Amino acid sequence: MSDRYARQLVLPEIGPEGQARLARAAVLVVGAGGLGCPVLQYLAAAGVGHLTIVDPDRVEESNLHRQPLYRMSDLGTLKVEAARAALLALNPRLRITTLPERLTPANAARCLEPVDLIIDAADSFAVTYTLSDACLAAGKHLISASVLGWSGYAGVFCGTVPSYRAVFPELPERAGSCAQNGVLGSAVGVLGTLQAQLALSVLLGLASSVAGRLVSVDLRNLHFGGFSFTDAAEPEANCSRFIDVSALAEDDIVIDLRDQLEAPVAVCPRALRRSAESLEGLEPGDAASAASPIGWSRERRIVLCCRTGLRAWRAARALQRQGYRKLALVALGP
Repeated sequence: MSDRYARQLVLPEIGPEGQARLARAAVLVVGAGGLGCPVLQYLAAAGVGHLTIVDPDRVEESNLHRQPLYRMSDLGTLKVEAARAALLALNPRLRITTLPERLTPANAARCLEPVDLIIDAADSFAVTYTLSDACLAAGKHLISASVLGWSGYAGVFCGTVPSYRAVFPELPERAGSCAQNGVLGSAVGVLGTLQAQLALSVLLGLASSVAGRLVSVDLRNLHFGGFSFTDAAEPEANCSRFIDVSALAEDDIVIDLRDQLEAPVAVCPRALRRSAESLEGLEPGDAASAASPIGWSRERRIVLCCRTGLRAWRAARALQRQGYRKLALVALGP
């Protein structure tokens, strides 16, 4: 056994057998940004044998304050390729698969199939709920985290415990982003490192001590909290779920919530243009006359589309209050 792992081999929870488990493990990391960088660095350093990285973005200078895996020389490079080069320079024994694409409902099952554990580091509501649904179906643990400003949380979901959707059945009415609200690089590093720690615990067979728990961190006030969610109930099967554009059916009523300034070309030729605010403002009974000549049949699926999925979620909740149940969401991305 290499001296590389000598300091962790002496831990009774690891030893040669645990190190061999890590070497055999395959982990999917969705997102190679602020959370993904420390996750990838610590899993690579610990000797996790196969890492698959999913991220469509390229390295930008504004990334560097919270993504120290990258260098100025990486600007303009695909993050997955820059990350692969840096990780192999750290530990050349690794196997690293790169997928420069968005994680979507269309490719989620394919990405999950060959791995043992999934880490959500994408900072996207649509990706988180898509992964939650896919991991619940596959019976695999999902480690998800979120951070904004000085605070955030991380937890182990799905597999043997309730899903992320069970713990957070509702999205926030409004959501900030790192670009809009700011984020401290070291705060992202703490949460990403916590994700790596949770991942190593699961891979080493210590899942019973961490799965089904959420840890919250407030670094401005140096406060740590959390709770167990092992008793959380899974939501009803017909709750609004994210689908891919390719899954649109001919009979669907498709509503594009983006205006023409945001998206000159609608999601599909037959899509209706409406705003989330107009749907949220409907009074009971208004929907039947407010849509279009197609009508608002409760027998047909209504598919709500926007960039991030948040407006679609809000619009779906408004329609559910009016008795609509056949609803689906599409997050179109940048």
